[in-house]
Amino acid sequence: MTTLILTVAGADRPGLVAAVADVVDAHGGNWENSQLAELAGTFAGVIEVSVAADRAVELETALHELEGLLTVAVRAGADAASGDPQQRLTIQVLGNDRPGIVREVSAALSAHDLSIEDLTTTTRDAAMAGGRLFEATVIAKVPASVDLEAVRSDLERLAAEIQVDVTLA
Repeated sequence: MTTLILTVAGADRPGLVAAVADVVDAHGGNWENSQLAELAGTFAGVIEVSVAADRAVELETALHELEGLLTVAVRAGADAASGDPQQRLTIQVLGNDRPGIVREVSAALSAHDLSIEDLTTTTRDAAMAGGRLFEATVIAKVPASVDLEAVRSDLERLAAEIQVDVTLA
């Protein structure tokens, strides 16, 4: 089996997921994992599909026929992860919204060779104080060689600098 990673985007409307799923199924593919969302009227997502190697090109061609309904990009997925044991670190960020929070936090993680596995962000009105609040949940893969105390220290220092609360679990 071959793993394909599909990225899809288009104006949100009913039936977009069904259209992709129909094409995947019609070409012998199996929908493995996905992250799909609607943001500001745009539907977007990333989908992991497995398919027999001899049908991968046929599936990719058929997916491109969805153009006009959805923009679909297809790339080969990575092989299964190496045997390097990794743990997960969950990081919660909360503070007044301002430009640069994601850049600062992601740079701090990158500096320690942590890889972001999942990032969810949102902004909302701050009920009592006015303005906007920024919230993020980051799940990062931590290689065994990483000093977690150094990561924690750097994130605490960063939180003080950019005036957000950071919680690690």
